[in-house]
Amino acid sequence: MQVVVKLFAALRERAGARERVLELPAGASVNDVWPALALGDEPSGLVYAVNRTYVERGTPLADGDEVALIPPVSGGAFVLSEAPLSVERVASEVASEAAGAIVTFVGTTRARSRGRDVIRLEYEAYEGMAEAEMERIARELRERHDVIDVAIHHRVGPVEIGETSVVIAVSAPHRAAAFDACREAIDTLKQTVPLWKKELYVGGEEWIGRGS
Repeated sequence: MQVVVKLFAALRERAGARERVLELPAGASVNDVWPALALGDEPSGLVYAVNRTYVERGTPLADGDEVALIPPVSGGAFVLSEAPLSVERVASEVASEAAGAIVTFVGTTRARSRGRDVIRLEYEAYEGMAEAEMERIARELRERHDVIDVAIHHRVGPVEIGETSVVIAVSAPHRAAAFDACREAIDTLKQTVPLWKKELYVGGEEWIGRGS
């Protein structure tokens, strides 16, 4: 059977391609994908998605499946945008007459990181799955906190120094719930959304891992 393997960030660069078509024997599982790629040692923290849903490694595969290899992510309405982000637009998407507070988080590109002079950042996403994961985060925030609405917009492509890379807005009847949910939103986004960040700095570049 054939499966299509999607590769992102440092894995894409290692393979020299965004996707590979693999021939696997009948009865193969997700566990068989990495060895078939012949890319050397499997990186730690790698997770897998089949047809845009996270799966366990023992999950059986079927002919025509799309398997995404998800490196540790760095890391809405749910938007990926190559254009500059508008805080006002994101906040307006969660506005409500029932809201007593709207809390926003704005992430920006800083000029120095880990003792290095940064030139710019470049973001890459698994489009389709990234937006779906942002929507899942928002749904769970509504279930756990007394919030009205959540919106997340994130840049893809190059983001220059001082520019905004992510905007999150949360509306709630009371400010405490809005603050708590907004903090949880950015922390969870960095851990679970398949979106990666390359840091270009004076003298080199590096893909930045989970939680950065």
